[in-house]
Formats: sequence, C-alpha cells, structure tokens
Amino acid sequence: MPITANNPNRKSWLDVPVDSDFPIQNIPFGVFLTKENIVTVGTRIGDYAIDLGALQQLNYFEGIELTDDMFMQDTLNDFISDGKKTWRLVRNRIADIFDETNPKLRDNDKHKEVVVFKISEVEMQLPVLIGDYTDFYSSKEHATNVGKMFRDPENALLPNWLHIPVGYHGRSSTIIPSGIPVHRPMGQTLPNGETTPVFGPSRLVDFELETAFITTDVNIMGENIPVYEAEDYIFGMVLLNDWSARDIQKWEYVPLGPFLAKNFASSISPWIVTLDALEPFRTKGPKQNPAPLPYLQLKGKHAFDINLEVAITPKNGIENVVSHTNFKYMYWTMSQQLAHHTSNGCRINSGDMMGSGTISGPTPDSFGSMLELTWGGKNPIQMNDGSERKFINDYDTVTIKGYSKNNEVRIGFGEVTSQLLPPFVRQ
Repeated sequence: MPITANNPNRKSWLDVPVDSDFPIQNIPFGVFLTKENIVTVGTRIGDYAIDLGALQQLNYFEGIELTDDMFMQDTLNDFISDGKKTWRLVRNRIADIFDETNPKLRDNDKHKEVVVFKISEVEMQLPVLIGDYTDFYSSKEHATNVGKMFRDPENALLPNWLHIPVGYHGRSSTIIPSGIPVHRPMGQTLPNGETTPVFGPSRLVDFELETAFITTDVNIMGENIPVYEAEDYIFGMVLLNDWSARDIQKWEYVPLGPFLAKNFASSISPWIVTLDALEPFRTKGPKQNPAPLPYLQLKGKHAFDINLEVAITPKNGIENVVSHTNFKYMYWTMSQQLAHHTSNGCRINSGDMMGSGTISGPTPDSFGSMLELTWGGKNPIQMNDGSERKFINDYDTVTIKGYSKNNEVRIGFGEVTSQLLPPFVRQ
C-alpha cells in the first residue's frame, strides 16, 4: 500500500508556518485534553490539534475498518494494536481530509468547530499506556566516552558491546509527558574518599538525549522476531530525556546496572511520529565491525537522519543550546534492538517503549549528556548569564528538540521540556 500522505507537493487548507515541525506530510499521533475537558486521540497539522474521535463520529473514516470507539479513548494502544495496514490507511485518509483541494471538511464550519482546535487550547497527555520500558545503550561514542571516564581508556568498550545491543529494563510508572516538572531525587551516594555511603539529594543530576520507539503487539511468548521484520512492529518514535542521577548511579550500578539513578523520571515528547513519516530520511548507519551474528544482520538503510539538540534554560534566564547531534550516529538500529529483545522469546506488547540510549556524536559539541559535555564536571559549560554548569541545577529547564529535513519537507517531533525542581518535601 503506497504512503500517499508523504506526497511532498501536498498542501493543507490549514495554515502551516514555514519550517513547522508538523506539515501535512507528518501527521503524528497523540492524546490531548480539549477545552471542554474531553480526552481524545488526535493528530497535529501546523499549530492545530485535530480531534480524531470527532472525525470518526462524523464518518470521515468511512471504509476503514475501525472499532466504533477507536479514537474516543485516552490512549493510542488499541489503534497501535490494529497494525501497520490500519496506521497507513488512517494517516493517508487524514492527509486527504486536510488537503487544500478537498472541500468536505474545509467548507463545513459546523464540523470544523468540533474537529479543529488551536494547539494552545489543548493539553497534551501521555500518548500510550506504557506497560514495559527498555532502555538501550547503543551509541558507540557514548559508551566509549563513559568507558574512558570510568574504566580503562585503552579498553573503553566492554567485550560484549560490539556483539549485542546492550539494554536494561526501566520503570514505566515514572514516564511523563513534556511539561511535567521533575524533582531532584534522593538516594545513596559514596562521597569521594569515603568508605561509607550517605543518603541525601543527588548532586549530579543529568539529562540523557535519547529517542524512543513505540511497539505494537509483536509476538507471543517464546517467539522471536526476525530482524528484517522488526520495523513492521514499530509504530513510531518520540524524543526522550532519560533523567539520570550520576552519583547515585556510580554507587549502585555494580553488579546489576541502573536502578534508582534512572527510574525517578523519564520525559517524552507527546506526539508520536510514525516510521512512515520518516521514510524519506532513511540512511545507512555506522559500519558494524565485527559483523553481528546472523540474527542481527541487516541490509539496506535502517538508520534515520534526525537532527537533535539540547538546551538548558536557567530560571528566568535565556536558552543555552549545549549539544547538537544526530540519530544516524547510533551503532545499533531499532530493528536490531527489537530483534535482540525478542531473541529469547520475550513478549513485546502494544505501547511498550524502547529507549535508544544516549545519542552522542563524534565531536565534543555532539555529546548527549552533561557527563560527557563537561567530562564528569571537569570542564564546566558557560551559560549566557555568566554562570557555569557541571550538571543540572535546581530550576533549570532542559529542552530536547528534533527534526528531519531535506529539500522537499521537514518532519519534526516538537520538543520534550521539563524543569528540575528541588527534592520533594512531604507537607
């Protein structure tokens, strides 16, 4: 089935600002609360949120097999479970409805009143009920930098890293949408030179620049998914800030890896951009040497050219962009991550989220965490207001943005933004 929604010549009858992340060729999916306090599944074109539940009630999806309440829910899980054919049919239909040449909704003011909202009039929600969350560790540059800092600089990568997409199981209960503040976590740390740990606020709170993909129902328990089929089960991608407490992490990660240093908060962008929308931006990833084992071997273009940036904004201050990088630098692809995840028969469900791991590039300004950007705090970053940052201060706001762009179209993710607050105090 062709992806007609991607036609670069298509224009919408809705006004779309130049260089918007959300042209008619994007059509991401999300969940929002309307000004009437109704939660609905929706999409976005330009600076307008579109109520897909209202569109369905008004019969604009006639001919597409959908349950009666498909878009009148508070999550995308059921829609995602319907599979790739349905995703593509719906996305193509939305593109047709909002095409500048189609008068059906364009010229019906009564229908537009209940379908189309200004983005400022809605409140974005978590788009899916996330049952399980896995975070990978798939940037060779990031893994090398961390290995140089904390282990042997001459043998920075652990022996398994070039053979498997390393990951750990995270906590879905603390995944939050953009705009929700995060409290500095409490935890155990081991002060330098001491042998006994102390309990208190983390002093080294960090961001991790990541993306994440959302899955449909992939397999039954015991079944593995071939790497060349994996993309069929990936609905789309979001931006992810995997908040990290480096001092807690340093003390706890041996022998079983990340725990409380990672699960206090993970922030995601609210719009899921489909793999179909990103199709024009496929590219080849880094050469893998040694060649992966056969079950992880891929041919063709399975990486995506996605520009990413991170900014820190102090309280009442101005934005400071601290990192520019690109998703195409990732050593392990999403297909390889999902194939490896199911290689032992692990079941993957609709709405599960898989984090990419920190995305770092080859240059110091493309590192994806403060840990790397300041080299563990040894090289503080100068802010525009004259202050310095080794890690994230209370009341700093961290914003991650991402987009793909060629000569014909720009497809963006919007942003994920969160403010770091002091530790939670029970009243």
